[in-house]
Amino acid sequence: MTTALISWSGGKDSCLALWRARNAGLRVPLLITAMDEDGRKSRSHGVPPELLEAQAASLGARLQRYHASWASYEEKFIAMLRAAKDEGIAHAIFGDIDLQPHRDWEEKVCAAAGLTAHLPLWGEERRALVDEFLAAGFKAIVVCINGQHLPREFCGREFDAAFLADLPPGVDACGENGEFHTFVYDGPAFSAPVALRRTQVLQYDAPATLGGATYYFQELAPA
Repeated sequence: MTTALISWSGGKDSCLALWRARNAGLRVPLLITAMDEDGRKSRSHGVPPELLEAQAASLGARLQRYHASWASYEEKFIAMLRAAKDEGIAHAIFGDIDLQPHRDWEEKVCAAAGLTAHLPLWGEERRALVDEFLAAGFKAIVVCINGQHLPREFCGREFDAAFLADLPPGVDACGENGEFHTFVYDGPAFSAPVALRRTQVLQYDAPATLGGATYYFQELAPA
């Protein structure tokens, strides 16, 4: 059986990509997740390591985390890929759907490490992927929103049919344009739900060099 790792955000797209890859016969024992510089939260999604570890355990996989700034992200990710290559892993899975610059970068870093990139969701209709995710029985929380696209009250909601119905015109159902991010806590790939609780919603105002948007994060903690 072919062995692969997956670039893991903890969100719906990487979860569906993992689910599809395993159903296609790949063995995926390793999840790789980027954390912020101090390792307290995952980069972009803001999830604490305790919940990422619980998520990986329920998915029957090992989690490897690395700390990185945006400036060091690529270098450190390639190092993680090379370490996996040394363990005998030859393939890397990504959850991107149709953004070509993302695919170009993933293929570049995989080539640098001697791995082959696989994108199980690539080229499919975004809303169809969302419907597949929900129909399969996965459950997720919206943990980050970009305030340029959605108001604060969308943060912390369940990612479900009601959330999708409330999205304003122009906001993608997958959040593929950076409108929102999710954390998956249950579903057919999980041996048990991830026990968690919502605490507070945090606000982060990005500097002008990073677009200047206001982001809201639903802080999660182990139950």
